[in-house]
Formats: sequence, structure tokens, C-alpha cells
Amino acid sequence: MQPAESLEQLSHAQLRDTQLTRLRASLRHAYEHVDHYRRSFDAAGVRPDDCRSLEDLHRFPFTTKDDLRERYPYGMFAVPRERLRRLHASSGTTGLPTVVGYTAADLEHWAELVARSIRAAGGQPGHRVHVAYGYGLFTGGLGAHYGAERLGCTVIPASGGMSSRQVRLIQDLGPEIVMVTPSYMLTLLDEFERQGVDPRTTSLRVGVFGAEPWTERMREEIEERFAIDAVDIYGLSEVIGPGVAQESVRTKDGLHIWEDHFFPEVVDPDTGEALPEGQRGELVFTSLTKEAMPVVRYRTGDLSRLLPGTAYPAFQRMEKVTGRCDDMIVLRGVNLFPAQIEEIVLRTPGIAAHFQVRLTREGHRDELTVTAEARPAATPEQRTAARTRIAEQIKESVGLTVAVRVAAPGELERSTGKSRRVVDERGQPSVR
Repeated sequence: MQPAESLEQLSHAQLRDTQLTRLRASLRHAYEHVDHYRRSFDAAGVRPDDCRSLEDLHRFPFTTKDDLRERYPYGMFAVPRERLRRLHASSGTTGLPTVVGYTAADLEHWAELVARSIRAAGGQPGHRVHVAYGYGLFTGGLGAHYGAERLGCTVIPASGGMSSRQVRLIQDLGPEIVMVTPSYMLTLLDEFERQGVDPRTTSLRVGVFGAEPWTERMREEIEERFAIDAVDIYGLSEVIGPGVAQESVRTKDGLHIWEDHFFPEVVDPDTGEALPEGQRGELVFTSLTKEAMPVVRYRTGDLSRLLPGTAYPAFQRMEKVTGRCDDMIVLRGVNLFPAQIEEIVLRTPGIAAHFQVRLTREGHRDELTVTAEARPAATPEQRTAARTRIAEQIKESVGLTVAVRVAAPGELERSTGKSRRVVDERGQPSVR
């Protein structure tokens, strides 16, 4: 693994030379060993040798999640099955799962990238890392686990769930770092308070949060109530898992993409046209070093923008992802993202960080109800004022009139992983 010091000193020219060499090799590897890429490159009239510069990549076709699902389970692999050392898969909640595989070299790279990410987050050899991402087919738990071990940390493989036990482990084992989804960190916060333990008194110093979008308001909430530094890690199983990009604890200004392994682009979600640096659009990644399942111009569905590097000057930053193309709610012709509601909820006095959006159809009209939980100490007057304030803020910032309900503390279901912020019942018959 490259030490952090060498990454900080890497020049743009050195990085681009590395990228081009690896990109050309990866395109050739995909074309020669994956039938899908051979067919799609041929249909687009391009060959791997047509990539003579990094700018030539835009001539190559996109890869989508549907491409992976249509070739389930092994159709996108570029190596014989006997060379695979691990398989992971998505949940498959909206169709067939996407299956991804790793060779021994892929696992080495992945561990190194997560170790690099934990170091950027402030982790050091000898630190204890409480991993509360789910273990199993989800890439989060094992990705964090092996990366922390590679850095020289002591791993506490707590996985998700059993929140009361998690709180006890954090108190007894004294980890400095926790790696978990931000929504489950809020669940742990509730459990600390339920047990009468001040979460600010724990040994935790850094939280590395990923696997779902979260806002700056949520960062402020977590940092204030836990007295820790909260930083973002980014990844997705189709590209490798966690460790594609990492936010530096020194700057907290977006995530540096590890561009020596992943080449980023941002495109218009509707047209697929490349967007200039600084303009927000859909993230696209091409793997540069993966053996088992190389991906070429994979459309992530995540919305962000690219910015110049800061803590690691040679590497571009991506702005924190706060929404996905498929997260966008279109209500009465207005576009709305859950992150916009989260920002409003988190700045409303008397309201906790737990909320849910429910979409229904009344006749020919779509309706949206925001349910937000009151804090335990909130008075009836504060709850009434909060309901009015949330509705007014949504109307003012988005231009939509929505219903708002303030729920009792603990009423909304708690997540042990990714939270379910939006429930869309518009395709279901109304229940009265």
C-alpha cells in the first residue's frame, strides 16, 4: 500500500500516466474475456487500442446495472470461475441481484484501498475499529474488516443489529473508530440514550460512514451528539465495494477518489453527455485494476460533481452524494430528493433525525406525507410548531404543499443497515 505521504506528493502527470497505462490494459482485458464488452465495443465501433488518451474513453459504451442483471450470475466475469476467491451480491430488492467476484489480486487491492481510506479518515495502526456494517453478501462488513486489518488495526466485527449489545461492546472494548451506515449510527445514538449513557463520553473519535446518502446536517448532528469526527466513505459493489473514495478528516470537504484504481466521469443523467468539472450529474466509473469483473463506464446512479483535490492534490474530489437518480421523487411535476427533506427535518427544533416519506395517490392526485419523530423532551406545543415549520419550509424551498405528521419518539422502524426513507404506495390500492 502506498503510504499517505507518497499519495500527497504524487503529481498530476504521474497519476495520468498510471491511469492511461492501466486503462488501456483494463479495456483490453474486458474486450478479450467478457462477451458483453466484446459485443458492445464492436457495436459502438471501438476497440481497446482506440483508447490512446484518457479523453478517448468517452467513445466507449456505458455499462448499467441492467447489463449485470441480464447476465446473472457469472456472465460479466473475465476470469475462469476457479480463479475466484470470493463472491458478493446486492440485495436484489428491485430485481435479480448483481453478483460480483474477486480474484486474490482483487482482494489485495480492495484491502489496500480501504486501509488507505481509513488512514485518510484518521485511523492508525493499533486503533480499534468497531465494524457495524452488515457482514455476508453485502460488501460493507468484510470490506471494512480486511481494510482495517491491512492497516494494522484491531477489528471488532460487530456486524449490524443487536443495538444494546453494540453499545455494551463500544463501552467495554474502547474502539477509537466506528464504521457503519449513518442511519444505524442514529439508531445506536438512541440506544445509548435509552440506557442512560452519554454518547459523548465513549472512546470513539472517528466515525466512517457510507453505504447510503447523508447530508451535512446529519454530519453536524452526529458530531455534536457523539463528540467525534464524522467522515464519508464511498463505494459500490459493482465497482469494488467501500474504498472507491474517501473523505479526509483534515479537510472534510468531499471525498478524494482513488483515481489510480478507478477513473471517474460525471455525465448528464438524461443524455449521457460528459459534464465539465464542477457541474453536478451522474457518477460513472471505469475500473483500472480489477481482474475478475472489470467495469467500463459503469453508471452508478449517484449524483455528485468533481472538484480539484485538496488533502491529496493529484486526486479529484467528488462532492458528498446526497441523492440518486432513482431516489428523485416527481410529485405533481416537481422534483424532490429525500436529502432536501432531511435537511429541513434536522434543523427543526424538537424533532429527531428519524423521518420517512410516504407517497400515495388520491384519485388522480399524488400526495406526500412526511412523518418525523419528536425528540423525547419535546412538548406538545413544540410538536405542533414543528409540524407547521416543516410544512412551511418544504413549501418555501421546493414549492410543494405536503402533509406532515409528528410521530412519537421511537415510533418509526429503526434500520440496522441502509434506511428506508421513501415508501411509494402510488401503485397500490389505498387502504382506508
